[in-house]
Amino acid sequence: MPIDTATFLGKVREQLDRIESEQGPAIDQAAELIAASLRKDGVLQVFGTGHSEALAMELSGRAGGLIPTNKLALRDVIILGGEDPAVLADPKAERDPELARRVWDLAPIGPDDVLVIGSQSGGNGSTVEMAVIAREKGHPVIAITSREHTERITSRHPSGKRLFELADVVIDNAAPHGDAVLDLPGGGKVCSVSSIGNAVIAQLIVAGVTARLVAADVEPPIYLSANVEGGDAHNDVWEARYEGRIRRSAY
Repeated sequence: MPIDTATFLGKVREQLDRIESEQGPAIDQAAELIAASLRKDGVLQVFGTGHSEALAMELSGRAGGLIPTNKLALRDVIILGGEDPAVLADPKAERDPELARRVWDLAPIGPDDVLVIGSQSGGNGSTVEMAVIAREKGHPVIAITSREHTERITSRHPSGKRLFELADVVIDNAAPHGDAVLDLPGGGKVCSVSSIGNAVIAQLIVAGVTARLVAADVEPPIYLSANVEGGDAHNDVWEARYEGRIRRSAY
């Protein structure tokens, strides 16, 4: 298999074709859960660590996206909780379940909120623990993960559970075990695709939620770009409705 742009794009097209052909029902279920939450004045809470944080950014606080969304991140324990930055000095900190507990305790989570949790492997301690907490508190959990990857790993959580085993809805991002798709001559692979699949799934969910709100004659709470005329004024009005429940900052 050559390492070139055409081959990589072919792999991406295969991935997106699989998402389209296989994940429609799960994406619809996720959109239904989120739309129902928003109709009850709930907020979509999104969590991911490592590169899966890009999924949280795709769903929270971006132009063309849903306004009642809130990104949870491990750095919240430092920026919002005042803990020593050394807490996250270890690049493997995402494996610590206790960090998820501390993030949750700092979060403005309401009774009607839904959680989307993204993880390629679905096995790190903080990721699994976030799903455990959400279930304990009675919140629906939507997992976006790689089924191929997660079914081949051992969980790092004390329960032995993986993310997909704790979710109400599981969406497969169709990324392979190890994430990368092009073979290197000496072994191993290059060029990862999980973030591409995750971004497409995120926007499919947004489309599904918006369609359901419009069908119910509910004005969809959608961000305008802050870099178009009237964007700030539009967004400020909507954000005021969720004051104290969604966090927007430069971090």
